[in-house]
Amino acid sequence: MTSHIDPKSEPIFLRPAGLVIIIALLTAMKLFAASQAHFVEDEAYYRIWGLNPALSYFDHPPMIGWWIAIGQALFGDTVFAVRALVVLSGLIGSLALWRTTSILFSRNAAGWAVLFLNTSLLVGIGGILATPDAPSVLFWGLSLWALAELNRSQNANWWLVVGLMAGCGLLSKYSVLFLGAGIVFWLIWVPGARRWWGCWQLWAGGLTALLCFAPVLYWNHAHEWASFYKQFGRAGGGGFTSKYVFELFGALVGLLNPLIAVLAGFGAYQMTKGLKARENAPSLMLLSVAPFLLYLLYHSLHARVQANWPAPLFPAFAIMAAVFVANVRMRALLWQRVGAIGVLLGVIVALTVQLHAVAPITGRFARKDPTFQLRGWTEIGASVQAIADAEDAAFIATTSYGLNGQLDFLFKDKLPVFQVTERVRYLMTPPPDNSLLAKSGLYVTEDRRNKADDLQKVFERVEEVAELERKVKGVSLERLIVYKVDGPIEPVFEPVRFR
Repeated sequence: MTSHIDPKSEPIFLRPAGLVIIIALLTAMKLFAASQAHFVEDEAYYRIWGLNPALSYFDHPPMIGWWIAIGQALFGDTVFAVRALVVLSGLIGSLALWRTTSILFSRNAAGWAVLFLNTSLLVGIGGILATPDAPSVLFWGLSLWALAELNRSQNANWWLVVGLMAGCGLLSKYSVLFLGAGIVFWLIWVPGARRWWGCWQLWAGGLTALLCFAPVLYWNHAHEWASFYKQFGRAGGGGFTSKYVFELFGALVGLLNPLIAVLAGFGAYQMTKGLKARENAPSLMLLSVAPFLLYLLYHSLHARVQANWPAPLFPAFAIMAAVFVANVRMRALLWQRVGAIGVLLGVIVALTVQLHAVAPITGRFARKDPTFQLRGWTEIGASVQAIADAEDAAFIATTSYGLNGQLDFLFKDKLPVFQVTERVRYLMTPPPDNSLLAKSGLYVTEDRRNKADDLQKVFERVEEVAELERKVKGVSLERLIVYKVDGPIEPVFEPVRFR
């Protein structure tokens, strides 16, 4: 399936110089948006991880927390610091994707793959967000790159790099386990790959991945396997239903970019011929994604699959689309035009949404706007500060991790903010100063998550003092309620529960 094309005949946007210019412009826009747009809820929560590095965390493995900690060490406790390494990872991932596709298929396909990945809506728009998806996408892609180098050089030492990259992926998100399963299937399926079973480097690479993962194993062992129970407990939960299957595929098509998704579908079908013939490159592409894709399908038969979960598969999908467009035997002008239009559409949407994230164009879509979580926090912070001053509050209490993260950032160096529920999320932080509870404080909550009734069981007084609205361009997004609390009569903080 490899094709060879004279570099001089390539369109300028597929040549290395053209790709560098395009990716540099997209990265510049990401840097601008990353430094100017406020946090989404999860990012605000992960910021606390960065301030308190640990071997692992309740929700996920530690890599995103470590990345944020590095950013904070370089750029301080800022929005940009939280996102800095995420934007950098996009550049590294693009370079690795170009090299992987160039080795396994063709230089022409490599250019298309880089463009398709960077103009997919999930990466083009979400490529600034500091979530565990960012390192998991990077290290999944770097694992494929190391496998490509292994196939090119036939040097068994590349298995050590594969193990290191896969191990870093496991430190990012548990879903990278499915990549390991895909590699095993490839080693079994392709006759030429079976010889690696006899090489010590293959087993040493697996051991390297396990050693990388050791901090997560140790943390879970020390905390009653809490993170494993939380994440793996989702598998197959709930009764059978078909209502989420179409939602899954709709999200895949939409977030990949509809035109690129069509090309990826054709590319996957084209690669099945190579899979049947047990060819190396197409078998690696399809088998590396199959286990995770099948799991997502299985999960969708029981519960909703979150839109970001398939993110690690997007580099492989971009390669599939690129190989279809670049294949010499099928290079009909129509498909090149579809690819070019898909890239142009992705660039326009990404730039528009990133500008909108920084300076909202409209507020009419309210909570249906995917950027709604970014809005109105500066105004909320100023309002809560005024209430805290008026009530002489010594602390701010919350009962949801997202709001806790947002307020913790807004009130850094001003007032202590802590979540009184779900204390298992904060095992890495110093315990709150209980002496503060002897003074008056504020309880701030979203109306939809209000637990004031529960707090009335632990405080003598829980008195509503204000209602606030988080808005964008005058359109209401969310109502927040502020209570004054004082006089604890029972333990305020929930005990740590691992399950």
